[in-house]
Amino acid sequence: CAVKAAQVLSEIAKNEEMKKPCIEADLVVTLIPLLESTDQEMLLHAGRAIGRICYDNRDLQEELVKVGVITSLVRILTDYADSEPLVHVDLLALCNLADLDTAKEALSKTNVAEQLVRQLRRAANHERLEIVFEVLQALAENDALKAQLVEAGVQEVLSEILLRLQGSSQAEDTCILKAASDLIVSLLLGGKKTNKQKSQLIFLASYQCNTIRLLISESGFRQTGKKSLGLILLVINGNCVRMVQLGVIHQLLDLLEKHVESGDISVQHAALSALRNLAIPVVNKVQVLEEGVAERIQVFLRSETPPVQLKLLGTLRMLADGQADAAEILGQDPMLLNRLVQWCDANDHTGICGEANRLLASILHHNRSQEVVRAIQEAQGVKHLVSMTTSKHAAMQNEALNALAIASAIDLETLEESFKESQLVQSLHKLLQDDNTSPEVKYNSMGLLCSLLNSGDLRQEIEEDKIKETLEQLCSHSDANVVKEAVTTLQVLRGET
Repeated sequence: CAVKAAQVLSEIAKNEEMKKPCIEADLVVTLIPLLESTDQEMLLHAGRAIGRICYDNRDLQEELVKVGVITSLVRILTDYADSEPLVHVDLLALCNLADLDTAKEALSKTNVAEQLVRQLRRAANHERLEIVFEVLQALAENDALKAQLVEAGVQEVLSEILLRLQGSSQAEDTCILKAASDLIVSLLLGGKKTNKQKSQLIFLASYQCNTIRLLISESGFRQTGKKSLGLILLVINGNCVRMVQLGVIHQLLDLLEKHVESGDISVQHAALSALRNLAIPVVNKVQVLEEGVAERIQVFLRSETPPVQLKLLGTLRMLADGQADAAEILGQDPMLLNRLVQWCDANDHTGICGEANRLLASILHHNRSQEVVRAIQEAQGVKHLVSMTTSKHAAMQNEALNALAIASAIDLETLEESFKESQLVQSLHKLLQDDNTSPEVKYNSMGLLCSLLNSGDLRQEIEEDKIKETLEQLCSHSDANVVKEAVTTLQVLRGET
C-alpha cells in the first residue's frame, strides 16, 4: 500500500492548509527513506509529497539537506535520466533547495553538474530549459560548483542553445536567451577556469551580437533585466565595430535616457560603460560622431550620482580622443564646459575631479579651433589645467602640459591673462627644479615654456623668475631628451632661434 499512500499524500499536500498536519504527523521523516526505492512510481509520488510539504519552508528544507536528501535526488537524476516525470520532480526539488548554502555544499560533493548539463542538452521544451537554467544559476553562485559545471562542458551546450535560438524574437526564446546570458556572466565571474574554458565562455558572449539588439530594446530589457547588461558589456568588448554597424548605439542611449528619468543607477552605469567601450576603435568614433551621439550623451550632465558622472566623463573623453571634430563639438558647448568646471572643483570626489580635468585637457589637446580655446577660457577652465600640471600623477601632468602648449600655439593672447593669474610660469619653474619630476614632465614643461616666450609679459615673468639658471643646470641632466629640450629652450630665451 506504500505507493498508493504516497500518492494520496502528494495530493493532500497540494492544499496549503494540510501541510501543517502533515508536518506534525512526521510524514516527511516517514517519506524520506522511500526515496531509496527502485520503484519509479514510488519515487515519483514520494518526491512530489516531500516537495509539496516542504515548499517554502526553509527550516524543513534545511532538515532535508541535513538527513541526506541531496544524495538521493542526485542518484534519481543519474539512474532515471530518461524518465520525464521523475526528472521533472527531481529538478523541482533541486530548484527549491539550491538556494541553501548547505545544499550547495552537499551538491558540490556529487556529480550533479554532469547530470544537469546532460539534462540541459536533452531538454525538449522551454519549460524544461527554464527550470534547468534556474537550478544552474543558483549553483553557479558557488565557486566549486561553477568549476564543475565548466568542467562538465556546460559552455558547449550553451553554444548549441544559442545557435538554435539565434535571431528569434519570440518571447519564450527571449526568456531562454536571458537565462543563458545570466548563466554566462555568472560562470565568467570568479571560479577557476582553464584558458580554453574561459575563451569558450567569452566566445559565447561574443556570439550573441545580433541578440544584444533584442536584449536592450524596450520590450527585451523588461524581460531580460539588468543582469544581461553584464553580457552586453562582454559582447561589446570583443565586437565593438560589429556592434556599432548593427546600430546598437541609439538603442543603448534610448535605454539610458529612460533610466535617467527613473533614477536606476546600475543601468545608467552599465549603459555608459558599454558606450565608452564602443567609442574605443577609431572607425567607431567617426560613426558615433556622425550619428550625433556626442550631443545626446550630454543630456546626462544633470546627473548628481558620482558613479554615473565618472562613467559619463570617461565616455566623453574616449569620444574626444584623437578626434578634432568631437573636441570642437564638446569644446563649444557652454553647458558642458560649465559643468566640467564645477566638477573640477569637486574636491570631495577626487575621481570625478580628476576625470573632469582630463576631459578638459583632452578637448584642448585634440582641437584645432580658436573658438574652443576662447570658450574654455570664458568658462574659467584654464586655471584648473594649470593646477593639473602639479598633479601627483605624471600622466595627468603631461596631459595638462601638452593641452596648454597646443592651446598657447593656437591663441596665446586669449590665455595670457589667465596664465599670469594662475602663476603658470612659477608652477613650471618648480617642476623643472624638483628632482622628483619625471623626465617627460620636465621635457613637456620646457615645450610649454617655449610657447610662453612668444608673449612679452610672460617672457618677462620667465626672466624675473630666473628660469634661465635652472635650464642651464638641466643641460647636464641624465636624460638625453631633457638635455636637448633645455638647450632648445635656452636658445629661444636668448633669441637665438
